[in-house]
Amino acid sequence: MGFTQSIKTCLSKYAVFSGRARRSEYWWFVLFVILVNIGLSVVGTVLFGTDPETGQGSNLLNSVFQLAIFIPMLAAGWRRLHDTGRPGWYLLLPVAFSIATMIVLLTGVAVFSAVETGIEDPEVLRGPAAFLGATGLIAMYVIQLVLSVLMIWWLTRPSQEGANEFGAPS
Repeated sequence: MGFTQSIKTCLSKYAVFSGRARRSEYWWFVLFVILVNIGLSVVGTVLFGTDPETGQGSNLLNSVFQLAIFIPMLAAGWRRLHDTGRPGWYLLLPVAFSIATMIVLLTGVAVFSAVETGIEDPEVLRGPAAFLGATGLIAMYVIQLVLSVLMIWWLTRPSQEGANEFGAPS
């Protein structure tokens, strides 16, 4: 499947999460999204200028495009995982882990704040809190990195030969 055909296929299957997507279909569509983002960055900078303090251009056009393309990208990745014989929900593992990380970190802050108010010298907790926080962040970062690399690995695997539990090859 070529560049144009993959774009047409992925956009016509805007929210179709069933079936399979060949490697070429998915990766040509990813390239399209990257190229459009680059183009919109240039157009946004030309139209809206740059922020004098940061030197960055406007991200308004990119943000609108990302909102519009989120569902088709998710659906294409979902179908791509189906093509390799894996469930599509695996695509959500890095996102779910990020949300779980935020919840754990916020819970840790709340717990240490509550404990801190109940003791006479709160400075005693600063060292253990810093150690646990730094160790937790490092561990979460490593796990997130591994999940992200694993996801890229799965998305680059060859198609499963013949029909699988998700349907016939496309």
